[in-house]
Amino acid sequence: MNAPVDVSFFARAAKPITSYRKYWAARFGTAPLLPMSRAEMDKLGWDSCDIIIVTGDAYVDHPSFGMAVIGRVLEAQGFRVGIVAQPDWHSAEPFKALGKPNLFFGVTAGNMDSMINRYTADRKIRSDDAYTPGDVAGKRPDRAGIVYSQRCREAYKDVPIVLGGIEGSLRRIAHYDYWSDKVRRSILVDSKCDLLLYGNAERAIVDIAHRLAAREPVERITDIRGTAFIQRHSPQGWFEIDSTTVDQPGRVEDHVNPYQTTSEQAAGLGTTCGREDGNSLPPPAGEGGGGGNERPLIFVANPNLAAGSPHPNPPPAGEGATDKSPHTDAAPAAEGGKRRPPPRDRTVIRLPSYEQVKADPVLYAHANRVLHLETNPGNAWALVQAHGDRDVWLNPPPIPLTTAEMDHVFGLPYARSPHPAYADEHGGHYGATKIPAWEMIRFSVNIMRGCFGGCTFCSITEHEGRIIQSRSEESVIREIEDIRDKVSGFTGVISDLGGPTANMYRLGCRSPEIESACRKPSCVFPGICQNLKTDHGPLIRIYRRARQLKGIKKILIGSGLRYDLAVQSPEYVKELVQHHVGGYLKIAPEHTEQGPLSKMMKPGMANYDKFRVLFDKYSAEAGKKQYLIPYFIAAHPGTSDEDMMNLALWLKKNGLRADQVQAFYPSPMASATAMYHSGKNPLRKVGRDSEGVDVVRGERRRRLHKAFLRYHDANNWPLLREALKAMGRADLIGSGKHQLVPAYQPITGGCYESARKKNSTPAKAAAPARGRLLTQHTGLPPRVTGTAKPPRTR
Repeated sequence: MNAPVDVSFFARAAKPITSYRKYWAARFGTAPLLPMSRAEMDKLGWDSCDIIIVTGDAYVDHPSFGMAVIGRVLEAQGFRVGIVAQPDWHSAEPFKALGKPNLFFGVTAGNMDSMINRYTADRKIRSDDAYTPGDVAGKRPDRAGIVYSQRCREAYKDVPIVLGGIEGSLRRIAHYDYWSDKVRRSILVDSKCDLLLYGNAERAIVDIAHRLAAREPVERITDIRGTAFIQRHSPQGWFEIDSTTVDQPGRVEDHVNPYQTTSEQAAGLGTTCGREDGNSLPPPAGEGGGGGNERPLIFVANPNLAAGSPHPNPPPAGEGATDKSPHTDAAPAAEGGKRRPPPRDRTVIRLPSYEQVKADPVLYAHANRVLHLETNPGNAWALVQAHGDRDVWLNPPPIPLTTAEMDHVFGLPYARSPHPAYADEHGGHYGATKIPAWEMIRFSVNIMRGCFGGCTFCSITEHEGRIIQSRSEESVIREIEDIRDKVSGFTGVISDLGGPTANMYRLGCRSPEIESACRKPSCVFPGICQNLKTDHGPLIRIYRRARQLKGIKKILIGSGLRYDLAVQSPEYVKELVQHHVGGYLKIAPEHTEQGPLSKMMKPGMANYDKFRVLFDKYSAEAGKKQYLIPYFIAAHPGTSDEDMMNLALWLKKNGLRADQVQAFYPSPMASATAMYHSGKNPLRKVGRDSEGVDVVRGERRRRLHKAFLRYHDANNWPLLREALKAMGRADLIGSGKHQLVPAYQPITGGCYESARKKNSTPAKAAAPARGRLLTQHTGLPPRVTGTAKPPRTR
């Protein structure tokens, strides 16, 4: 189980996923592609599937698609895995296409949350779906995880259902639903699945599959990390930390009475003091017996000082919560009267119930904060949340994969192409049946997982965790060679060598003790943690080795770049800029003002300016004309109208014009979504009187914030002029160099011309007046010659 070069930072206390004994069906061998029909099963010699994966995406056998990764991982364990991709959910019949699975249904909405996939940030239905052949929309239902699970249950009532994917991860507890503008129950309750897997689920799904294959009832599988389930009774032997309220004091220790004798103190603890007992042995002469003047000093530990923590200022679990255990006695008292903390592996934090968070936005923000504090696999507690008379129980997060396990997952025999069922009339996938998401990652390589940035609007951390899981250099090079040798249409250009973040490969904590004790939501906010390794050397070596491979013309970096980390290594910036930028490099400052940046947990513009200086310097040294493309977010919680005005002024000063605008999208369970719903800041302790957040609500204000980003679009000038006057900044209206919008209004007809045709908005043709016709070739009214009858008036 050793990778050629094991770059795991620390050993992981988990059973390796390759150490299981293979299931008997391994004798059937490896399938070229996982079957999607009975005919394919017959060709493989299968009479049934052990596991059937139901997904909302088209089946692409590539390591960037979740259903392919889970399917191939299970296949490597010896199981027969079938795929039901984008089934018609209006009946249960399509879910019976492969027959009854022997072990369980695995359900996922796909690589994207189904609601985000189908609706824009303005709640408008999208006209496309990048994960569907032909980019056709409407091939999956709203809240696909719930619908698919219910149809699987309808198809075969006695088959266990295991729900996973990012949609399940983001909805594992009661969550705010932006599309219905209310708090919904955990997806566990609504889908009626047996188990929910959150996060990257390879470790959990392998364990579940082998235990179900050993005929263990699914209701007894309650001890696997990274899983959630429903139970009606709390288990015996567990301590419970009550965190269902805010603004309540925590446990108060009794003060020691300095006037009590040692025997009285001992009596209060139910013990005796041997020193004052009559039957105790007399002390030796000269040692406190009165026989001399010399007495030894006896050092006693201060009971009021808690044991030191490897990490400074770890917040308490549950924040002001009180310990209680309705099923066991309280934790026994330690010497000195202080209670020992309950064992972490037998302790659960009780969050406010679904009914509480639905009715009280402050408790919703508190529950969201506690959830995000319990995401470190090294110190997270189990969580429980009541939904009526049932409890949704969340086990601690999964243990990250080691380098060897990552190499195993990415080294499985993927076909790296869509299923032949999606082929066009020429047998390819490049025409009418092209899948845009596959086209985007077709020649890319994923080298790591996870992100410790902690951006509050992003869902990566909630799903993949903060601990970086890196592949070995050999594994990455092998995949590049496979693309070169086996993928049709390869022209020598690798489109991306990255992951959730381009430059976090092999970055992590300095010691396992600090990593396992840390409870910070981000390693780089408000500044880079002193315990974080920021050496980009391993990533530079991969870049250099990859571009020296025969047949490789160019290695591009398309993943998002953390420029605050990049400036720590000027050598990396030079390597990136001079060899791996295709003219444009996209980075995401997200904003220029400190108010919204503090709510996003993003670095300030000082880091951006440092990176821009290095970018321009190294581009000039290479004799290249290259450009930075900064991305910004409009309408994020904590953003005032003045903040957006200042951002627009910064854009104009720097000669930048945004064609595409990213408006804040409240995804389930994100910290920024908790701000949007509650008006509270969950990055700090939440209380009734805690810090509030300016929330951008309503269509008009959201349009205004987007208009500030597109200050150059004449269609936005009337709205901006009105807002600037209301803000007392009419001085910014005019045609001067330092003014934002002109005072005049051109006739645009609603059109917008961009350098990129796809970002342009064509003018809408004006409808002709009733009774008048437009000529076909000019669009002008026909000339009045006097021969035509005048139009009828009504």
